[in-house]
Amino acid sequence: MIVKSFLKWSETAKTGDRCKAASALARAYALGHMDQSERQAAEAALAMLLEDPSPKVRLALAEGLATIGHAPRGIVLGLANDQIEVAGRVIALSPVLADNDLIEIVASGRPTLQQFVAFRRPLSVSVAAALAEVGEAGAVADMLDNAHVSIARISLRRIAERFGDDPEIRARLFERADLPCDVRQALVERLGAALAGSDFVRSAIGGSRGRKVTEEACMTATLRMAETVYAEEIPALVEHLRMSGRLTPAFLIHALCAGNVDFFASAVVSLSGMSDSRVRGILVDGRETAMRALYRAIGLSGDLAPVFVSATLIWRAASRSQASIDTGRVTHELIQRHARDAERQPAVGELLRLVETLHFNWQRQASRDYAHALAAEAA
Repeated sequence: MIVKSFLKWSETAKTGDRCKAASALARAYALGHMDQSERQAAEAALAMLLEDPSPKVRLALAEGLATIGHAPRGIVLGLANDQIEVAGRVIALSPVLADNDLIEIVASGRPTLQQFVAFRRPLSVSVAAALAEVGEAGAVADMLDNAHVSIARISLRRIAERFGDDPEIRARLFERADLPCDVRQALVERLGAALAGSDFVRSAIGGSRGRKVTEEACMTATLRMAETVYAEEIPALVEHLRMSGRLTPAFLIHALCAGNVDFFASAVVSLSGMSDSRVRGILVDGRETAMRALYRAIGLSGDLAPVFVSATLIWRAASRSQASIDTGRVTHELIQRHARDAERQPAVGELLRLVETLHFNWQRQASRDYAHALAAEAA
Protein backbone atom coordinates (compact mmCIF):
# COMPACT_ATOMS: atom_id res chain seq x y z
CA MET A 1 0.00 0.00 0.00
CA ILE A 2 2.85 2.35 0.91
CA VAL A 3 4.58 1.63 -2.39
CA LYS A 4 1.40 2.26 -4.40
CA SER A 5 0.84 5.54 -2.59
CA PHE A 6 4.44 6.57 -3.14
CA LEU A 7 4.21 5.70 -6.84
CA LYS A 8 1.01 7.76 -7.24
CA TRP A 9 2.55 10.69 -5.38
CA SER A 10 5.80 10.60 -7.41
CA GLU A 11 3.89 10.88 -10.68
CA THR A 12 2.82 14.45 -9.87
CA ALA A 13 5.46 15.58 -7.35
CA LYS A 14 7.98 18.19 -8.39
CA THR A 15 11.64 17.24 -8.85
CA GLY A 16 12.69 19.08 -5.68
CA ASP A 17 10.13 17.23 -3.63
CA ARG A 18 11.21 13.89 -5.07
CA CYS A 19 14.82 14.74 -4.19
CA LYS A 20 13.79 15.43 -0.60
CA ALA A 21 11.83 12.19 -0.50
CA ALA A 22 14.84 10.25 -1.80
CA SER A 23 17.11 11.77 0.84
CA ALA A 24 14.59 11.14 3.63
CA LEU A 25 14.00 7.55 2.57
CA ALA A 26 17.73 6.86 2.34
CA ARG A 27 18.30 8.32 5.82
CA ALA A 28 15.46 6.23 7.26
CA TYR A 29 16.86 3.09 5.63
CA ALA A 30 20.33 3.92 6.94
CA LEU A 31 19.06 4.05 10.54
CA GLY A 32 17.83 0.49 10.19
CA HIS A 33 14.86 0.84 12.56
CA MET A 34 12.49 -1.12 10.33
CA ASP A 35 10.85 -4.48 10.55
CA GLN A 36 11.01 -6.85 7.59
CA SER A 37 7.83 -5.64 5.90
CA GLU A 38 8.86 -1.99 6.27
CA ARG A 39 12.30 -2.77 4.89
CA GLN A 40 10.81 -4.52 1.87
CA ALA A 41 8.52 -1.56 1.22
CA ALA A 42 11.43 0.87 1.58
CA GLU A 43 13.58 -1.14 -0.82
CA ALA A 44 10.74 -1.18 -3.34
CA ALA A 45 10.47 2.60 -3.07
CA LEU A 46 14.23 2.96 -3.48
CA ALA A 47 14.04 0.84 -6.61
CA MET A 48 11.36 3.18 -7.96
CA LEU A 49 13.54 6.19 -7.24
CA LEU A 50 16.37 4.47 -9.08
CA GLU A 51 14.21 4.68 -12.21
CA ASP A 52 13.32 8.35 -11.70
CA PRO A 53 13.83 10.32 -14.95
CA SER A 54 15.58 13.18 -13.14
CA PRO A 55 19.30 12.68 -12.44
CA LYS A 56 18.91 15.07 -9.49
CA VAL A 57 16.65 12.56 -7.77
CA ARG A 58 19.02 9.68 -8.48
CA LEU A 59 21.91 11.82 -7.24
CA ALA A 60 20.06 12.48 -3.97
CA LEU A 61 19.56 8.75 -3.65
CA ALA A 62 23.25 8.09 -4.31
CA GLU A 63 24.29 10.67 -1.72
CA GLY A 64 22.03 9.08 0.86
CA LEU A 65 23.18 5.48 0.27
CA ALA A 66 26.83 5.94 -0.72
CA THR A 67 28.34 5.26 2.72
CA ILE A 68 25.76 2.78 4.01
CA GLY A 69 27.19 -0.70 4.45
CA HIS A 70 23.78 -2.41 4.47
CA ALA A 71 22.37 -0.52 1.48
CA PRO A 72 20.55 -2.81 -1.00
CA ARG A 73 23.19 -4.22 -3.33
CA GLY A 74 20.93 -4.10 -6.38
CA ILE A 75 20.22 -0.40 -5.81
CA VAL A 76 23.90 0.40 -5.32
CA LEU A 77 24.91 -1.46 -8.48
CA GLY A 78 22.22 0.38 -10.39
CA LEU A 79 23.53 3.73 -9.17
CA ALA A 80 27.10 2.69 -9.99
CA ASN A 81 26.03 2.14 -13.59
CA ASP A 82 24.23 5.47 -13.86
CA GLN A 83 25.63 8.62 -15.47
CA ILE A 84 28.89 9.93 -14.07
CA GLU A 85 27.42 12.53 -11.71
CA VAL A 86 25.33 9.85 -10.01
CA ALA A 87 27.72 6.92 -10.22
CA GLY A 88 30.82 8.76 -8.99
CA ARG A 89 29.88 9.11 -5.34
CA VAL A 90 28.78 5.48 -5.04
CA ILE A 91 31.85 4.14 -6.83
CA ALA A 92 34.20 6.20 -4.68
CA LEU A 93 32.54 5.53 -1.32
CA SER A 94 30.16 2.58 -1.18
CA PRO A 95 31.31 -0.34 1.00
CA VAL A 96 28.70 -2.48 -0.74
CA LEU A 97 30.75 -2.68 -3.94
CA ALA A 98 33.01 -5.72 -3.90
CA ASP A 99 36.41 -5.96 -5.59
CA ASN A 100 34.87 -7.79 -8.54
CA ASP A 101 32.41 -4.94 -9.02
CA LEU A 102 35.21 -2.39 -8.97
CA ILE A 103 37.34 -4.43 -11.37
CA GLU A 104 34.44 -4.52 -13.83
CA ILE A 105 34.12 -0.74 -13.56
CA VAL A 106 37.84 -0.37 -14.25
CA ALA A 107 37.61 -2.76 -17.20
CA SER A 108 34.79 -0.70 -18.71
CA GLY A 109 37.44 1.79 -19.77
CA ARG A 110 35.58 4.95 -18.72
CA PRO A 111 38.42 7.19 -17.45
CA THR A 112 36.34 9.24 -15.03
CA LEU A 113 34.82 6.16 -13.39
CA GLN A 114 38.30 4.64 -13.13
CA GLN A 115 39.40 7.75 -11.27
CA PHE A 116 36.53 7.37 -8.81
CA VAL A 117 37.72 3.82 -8.16
CA ALA A 118 41.27 5.10 -7.64
CA PHE A 119 40.02 7.47 -4.91
CA ARG A 120 38.60 4.66 -2.74
CA ARG A 121 39.92 4.17 0.78
CA PRO A 122 41.08 1.52 1.17
CA LEU A 123 41.82 0.11 -2.27
CA SER A 124 42.75 -3.58 -2.47
CA VAL A 125 45.71 -5.18 -4.22
CA SER A 126 43.48 -6.82 -6.85
CA VAL A 127 41.70 -3.58 -7.79
CA ALA A 128 45.02 -1.76 -7.90
CA ALA A 129 46.30 -4.48 -10.23
CA ALA A 130 43.34 -3.91 -12.55
CA LEU A 131 44.05 -0.17 -12.63
CA ALA A 132 47.72 -0.84 -13.29
CA GLU A 133 46.82 -3.09 -16.21
CA VAL A 134 44.05 -1.18 -18.00
CA GLY A 135 43.58 2.10 -16.15
CA GLU A 136 43.98 5.39 -17.98
CA ALA A 137 46.85 7.69 -17.03
CA GLY A 138 44.73 9.99 -14.86
CA ALA A 139 43.31 7.10 -12.85
CA VAL A 140 46.74 5.55 -12.34
CA ALA A 141 48.16 8.89 -11.19
CA ASP A 142 45.29 9.28 -8.70
CA MET A 143 45.88 5.76 -7.41
CA LEU A 144 49.56 6.51 -6.83
CA ASP A 145 48.49 9.57 -4.81
CA ASN A 146 46.16 7.46 -2.66
CA ALA A 147 47.84 6.70 0.66
CA HIS A 148 45.29 3.97 1.40
CA VAL A 149 46.04 1.68 -1.53
CA SER A 150 48.01 -1.57 -1.52
CA ILE A 151 49.99 -1.90 -4.76
CA ALA A 152 51.90 -5.08 -5.49
CA ARG A 153 55.43 -4.79 -6.84
CA ILE A 154 54.37 -6.47 -10.07
CA SER A 155 51.69 -3.79 -10.51
CA LEU A 156 54.28 -1.04 -10.02
CA ARG A 157 56.36 -2.74 -12.68
CA ARG A 158 53.37 -2.78 -15.05
CA ILE A 159 52.66 0.91 -14.41
CA ALA A 160 56.27 1.74 -15.23
CA GLU A 161 56.06 -0.28 -18.45
CA ARG A 162 52.87 1.47 -19.57
CA PHE A 163 53.50 5.02 -18.34
CA GLY A 164 57.27 5.35 -17.92
CA ASP A 165 57.27 8.18 -20.45
CA ASP A 166 54.56 10.12 -18.62
CA PRO A 167 56.41 12.76 -16.52
CA GLU A 168 53.77 12.98 -13.78
CA ILE A 169 53.42 9.24 -13.27
CA ARG A 170 57.19 8.74 -13.50
CA ALA A 171 57.71 11.36 -10.77
CA ARG A 172 55.15 9.65 -8.53
CA LEU A 173 56.87 6.29 -9.03
CA PHE A 174 60.28 7.75 -8.18
CA GLU A 175 58.85 8.97 -4.85
CA ARG A 176 57.83 5.46 -3.78
CA ALA A 177 60.15 3.64 -1.40
CA ASP A 178 58.63 0.29 -2.46
CA LEU A 179 59.49 0.69 -6.15
CA PRO A 180 61.62 -2.31 -7.24
CA CYS A 181 65.18 -1.28 -7.94
CA ASP A 182 65.25 -2.63 -11.49
CA VAL A 183 62.06 -0.70 -12.26
CA ARG A 184 63.61 2.45 -10.79
CA GLN A 185 66.67 2.00 -12.97
CA ALA A 186 64.54 1.49 -16.09
CA LEU A 187 62.71 4.73 -15.30
CA VAL A 188 66.05 6.50 -14.92
CA GLU A 189 66.91 5.36 -18.44
CA ARG A 190 63.60 6.59 -19.82
CA LEU A 191 64.05 9.91 -18.06
CA GLY A 192 67.52 10.22 -19.55
CA ALA A 193 66.19 9.46 -23.02
CA ALA A 194 63.47 12.08 -22.57
CA LEU A 195 66.00 14.70 -21.48
CA ALA A 196 68.41 13.89 -24.30
CA GLY A 197 65.60 14.23 -26.82
CA SER A 198 64.14 17.44 -25.44
CA ASP A 199 64.33 20.61 -27.53
CA PHE A 200 65.76 22.52 -24.57
CA VAL A 201 68.73 20.18 -24.11
CA ARG A 202 69.43 20.02 -27.85
CA SER A 203 69.39 23.79 -28.18
CA ALA A 204 71.38 24.39 -25.01
CA ILE A 205 74.26 21.93 -25.39
CA GLY A 206 73.70 20.15 -28.69
CA GLY A 207 72.32 16.73 -29.52
CA SER A 208 75.46 14.58 -29.24
CA ARG A 209 76.72 16.40 -26.15
CA GLY A 210 73.27 16.17 -24.58
CA ARG A 211 73.16 12.42 -25.12
CA LYS A 212 76.59 12.04 -23.56
CA VAL A 213 75.72 14.16 -20.53
CA THR A 214 72.43 12.38 -19.88
CA GLU A 215 74.09 9.00 -20.39
CA GLU A 216 76.67 9.78 -17.73
CA ALA A 217 73.99 11.19 -15.42
CA CYS A 218 71.94 8.00 -15.80
CA MET A 219 74.97 5.89 -15.04
CA THR A 220 75.72 7.96 -11.95
CA ALA A 221 72.14 7.61 -10.74
CA THR A 222 72.28 3.86 -11.27
CA LEU A 223 75.56 3.61 -9.38
CA ARG A 224 74.02 5.40 -6.42
CA MET A 225 71.04 3.09 -6.64
CA ALA A 226 73.36 0.07 -6.56
CA GLU A 227 74.90 1.41 -3.35
CA THR A 228 71.59 1.74 -1.52
CA VAL A 229 69.60 -1.20 -2.86
CA TYR A 230 68.55 -3.91 -0.42
CA ALA A 231 70.67 -7.07 -0.59
CA GLU A 232 67.75 -9.21 -1.73
CA GLU A 233 67.12 -6.87 -4.68
CA ILE A 234 70.69 -6.88 -5.99
CA PRO A 235 70.25 -9.94 -8.27
CA ALA A 236 67.16 -8.40 -9.91
CA LEU A 237 68.99 -5.11 -10.53
CA VAL A 238 72.03 -6.92 -11.88
CA GLU A 239 69.93 -9.00 -14.25
CA HIS A 240 68.07 -5.92 -15.48
CA LEU A 241 71.33 -4.09 -16.13
CA ARG A 242 72.82 -7.13 -17.85
CA MET A 243 69.82 -7.54 -20.14
CA SER A 244 69.86 -3.84 -21.02
CA GLY A 245 73.61 -3.83 -21.69
CA ARG A 246 74.38 -1.53 -18.76
CA LEU A 247 76.98 -3.70 -17.01
CA THR A 248 79.76 -1.88 -18.82
CA PRO A 249 83.43 -2.07 -17.74
CA ALA A 250 83.29 1.55 -16.50
CA PHE A 251 80.17 0.85 -14.46
CA LEU A 252 81.63 -2.31 -12.93
CA ILE A 253 85.00 -0.87 -12.05
CA HIS A 254 83.46 2.20 -10.43
CA ALA A 255 81.30 -0.07 -8.27
CA LEU A 256 84.45 -1.94 -7.25
CA CYS A 257 86.39 1.25 -6.52
CA ALA A 258 83.48 2.49 -4.40
CA GLY A 259 83.70 -0.65 -2.28
CA ASN A 260 80.29 -1.91 -3.39
CA VAL A 261 81.62 -5.45 -3.47
CA ASP A 262 78.24 -7.15 -2.99
CA PHE A 263 76.87 -5.59 -6.16
CA PHE A 264 80.14 -6.11 -8.04
CA ALA A 265 80.33 -9.77 -7.03
CA SER A 266 76.71 -10.36 -8.03
CA ALA A 267 77.40 -8.77 -11.42
CA VAL A 268 80.46 -10.96 -11.98
CA VAL A 269 78.45 -14.04 -11.01
CA SER A 270 75.78 -13.13 -13.56
CA LEU A 271 78.29 -12.44 -16.34
CA SER A 272 80.64 -15.38 -15.69
CA GLY A 273 78.20 -18.12 -14.75
CA MET A 274 80.39 -19.08 -11.79
CA SER A 275 79.03 -19.71 -8.30
CA ASP A 276 78.76 -16.85 -5.83
CA SER A 277 81.17 -18.52 -3.37
CA ARG A 278 83.77 -19.08 -6.10
CA VAL A 279 83.61 -15.47 -7.31
CA ARG A 280 83.80 -14.01 -3.81
CA GLY A 281 86.68 -16.29 -2.94
CA ILE A 282 88.67 -15.03 -5.92
CA LEU A 283 87.86 -11.39 -5.18
CA VAL A 284 88.84 -11.62 -1.52
CA ASP A 285 91.79 -14.03 -1.56
CA GLY A 286 92.46 -15.14 -5.14
CA ARG A 287 95.81 -14.78 -6.85
CA GLU A 288 96.34 -12.46 -9.77
CA THR A 289 96.20 -15.30 -12.29
CA ALA A 290 92.81 -16.40 -10.94
CA MET A 291 91.52 -12.82 -11.03
CA ARG A 292 92.73 -12.32 -14.58
CA ALA A 293 91.00 -15.53 -15.67
CA LEU A 294 87.81 -14.44 -13.89
CA TYR A 295 87.75 -11.08 -15.58
CA ARG A 296 88.38 -12.59 -18.98
CA ALA A 297 85.48 -14.96 -18.29
CA ILE A 298 83.13 -11.99 -18.04
CA GLY A 299 84.22 -10.75 -21.45
CA LEU A 300 86.91 -8.21 -20.63
CA SER A 301 89.66 -7.80 -23.22
CA GLY A 302 93.32 -8.44 -22.50
CA ASP A 303 93.85 -4.66 -22.19
CA LEU A 304 91.16 -4.13 -19.56
CA ALA A 305 91.54 -7.25 -17.42
CA PRO A 306 94.78 -5.99 -15.78
CA VAL A 307 93.04 -2.74 -14.82
CA PHE A 308 90.36 -4.73 -13.00
CA VAL A 309 93.03 -6.84 -11.30
CA SER A 310 94.71 -3.66 -10.07
CA ALA A 311 91.39 -2.23 -8.87
CA THR A 312 90.71 -5.45 -6.95
CA LEU A 313 94.11 -5.38 -5.27
CA ILE A 314 93.74 -1.69 -4.36
CA TRP A 315 90.27 -2.38 -2.96
CA ARG A 316 91.62 -5.30 -0.91
CA ALA A 317 94.34 -3.16 0.62
CA ALA A 318 91.93 -0.31 1.35
CA SER A 319 89.32 -2.58 2.92
CA ARG A 320 91.86 -4.19 5.23
CA SER A 321 93.31 -0.91 6.42
CA GLN A 322 90.14 1.07 7.18
CA ALA A 323 86.49 0.57 8.06
CA SER A 324 85.12 2.49 5.05
CA ILE A 325 86.48 2.69 1.52
CA ASP A 326 87.74 6.08 0.31
CA THR A 327 86.46 6.02 -3.24
CA GLY A 328 88.52 9.03 -4.26
CA ARG A 329 91.74 7.47 -3.01
CA VAL A 330 91.07 4.14 -4.72
CA THR A 331 90.14 5.81 -8.00
CA HIS A 332 93.16 8.13 -7.92
CA GLU A 333 95.56 5.27 -7.22
CA LEU A 334 94.09 3.20 -10.04
CA ILE A 335 94.44 6.05 -12.53
CA GLN A 336 98.01 6.72 -11.44
CA ARG A 337 98.98 3.07 -11.67
CA HIS A 338 97.75 2.75 -15.25
CA ALA A 339 98.61 6.21 -16.56
CA ARG A 340 101.17 4.87 -19.03
CA ASP A 341 98.85 2.10 -20.19
CA ALA A 342 96.22 4.78 -20.86
CA GLU A 343 98.63 6.57 -23.19
CA ARG A 344 99.43 3.43 -25.20
CA GLN A 345 96.06 1.66 -25.11
CA PRO A 346 92.98 3.70 -26.12
CA ALA A 347 90.56 1.26 -24.45
CA VAL A 348 92.31 1.69 -21.10
CA GLY A 349 92.44 5.47 -21.51
CA GLU A 350 88.71 5.68 -22.24
CA LEU A 351 87.89 3.38 -19.31
CA LEU A 352 89.90 5.47 -16.85
CA ARG A 353 88.39 8.68 -18.20
CA LEU A 354 84.91 7.34 -17.59
CA VAL A 355 85.88 6.10 -14.13
CA GLU A 356 87.18 9.55 -13.21
CA THR A 357 84.06 11.25 -14.61
CA LEU A 358 81.76 8.91 -12.72
CA HIS A 359 83.74 9.49 -9.55
CA PHE A 360 83.45 13.27 -9.87
CA ASN A 361 79.71 13.02 -10.51
CA TRP A 362 79.32 10.68 -7.56
CA GLN A 363 81.38 13.00 -5.35
CA ARG A 364 79.36 16.09 -6.31
CA GLN A 365 76.10 14.32 -5.54
CA ALA A 366 77.44 13.12 -2.20
CA SER A 367 78.40 16.71 -1.34
CA ARG A 368 74.92 17.95 -2.27
CA ASP A 369 73.31 15.26 -0.13
CA TYR A 370 75.51 16.22 2.81
CA ALA A 371 74.67 19.90 2.41
CA HIS A 372 70.94 19.12 2.25
CA ALA A 373 71.23 17.01 5.39
CA LEU A 374 72.95 19.86 7.26
CA ALA A 375 70.29 22.31 6.08
CA ALA A 376 67.54 19.96 7.26
CA GLU A 377 69.14 19.69 10.71
CA ALA A 378 69.41 23.47 11.00
CA ALA A 379 65.78 24.06 9.96
